[in-house]
Amino acid sequence: MNFPQPLTRGVLVSRYKRFFADVVLDDGTPVTAHCPNPGAMLGVNLPGLPVWLSKSDDPKRKLAHTLELVEADGGLVGVNTMHPNRLVAEALAADAIPELTGYATHRPEVKYGQASRVDFLLEHPGRPPCWLEIKNCHLSRTRGLAEFPDCVAARSSKHLRELEAMAAAGDRAVALFVVQRMDCEAFQACAELDPTFAAALDHAAEAGVEVLVYACEVSAHAVRIDRPLPWAR
Repeated sequence: MNFPQPLTRGVLVSRYKRFFADVVLDDGTPVTAHCPNPGAMLGVNLPGLPVWLSKSDDPKRKLAHTLELVEADGGLVGVNTMHPNRLVAEALAADAIPELTGYATHRPEVKYGQASRVDFLLEHPGRPPCWLEIKNCHLSRTRGLAEFPDCVAARSSKHLRELEAMAAAGDRAVALFVVQRMDCEAFQACAELDPTFAAALDHAAEAGVEVLVYACEVSAHAVRIDRPLPWAR
C-alpha cells in the first residue's frame, strides 16, 4: 500500500478524545489531525514523539491531516486502523499470504453472525468458504513482542465467538493479526489488559479457528504485509 502523496513529518503534542491529535509540523505549523485509531495507543501516544501525517485535498473533510505513522522504539509504527484491511486485500491479490492462497474470490464486508460483517469471505468451488477477520496490532511493551489488544476489546472477543460458529458449521475460520511495525519476532494476546480476549483467543483456537500473525514492512512511503510471526501462547 503506497501512500498517495508524500507524508509530512512533525512532533506529537497531544492525542485526545480518541480521534484527534495535535501536531507541530517540522516547519513549525500547528495542526490538528484525525487519529484513525479507537484504541489506547499505548507507547505511541506520548507527547514529543515524531509522527508522520498524510494530507487530503478533499474540501468536505473537517480535518485535512491524518495521523499515519509514529516513530517509536527506534522504528516506524503504523497506527491507522483503517489500513490493515487494505493491506490484506493487496496481499491476497498477490498471493503474499501462503495460508490464504487458492481462493477464486475475496469478498469484503459480508454479513454473518449477530449483526456483524466479516472482513473478507474467501471462496472457491469445491472448498469450504473461509471467514477472515483482521485485527490491527501496534502494541509492543516488551522488546520483540507484539501484543493485542491495547485496551479492552469486547467487539474483538465477539468476532472470535462468531468465527467459532463458522468453524463449528464446517467452514474455515481465520483470525489474522496485522502487526504494523518491523521490530517484533513473536505475537501474544495481552491478557493483562484484556483477559477476556486472551481467553477467547485460546478458546477459539481450540475450537478450530486458525490464528495467523503477519508483520509489516513500514516506511514513510508505503506499508506492506511482510512476514509471518509465531503466536507465543
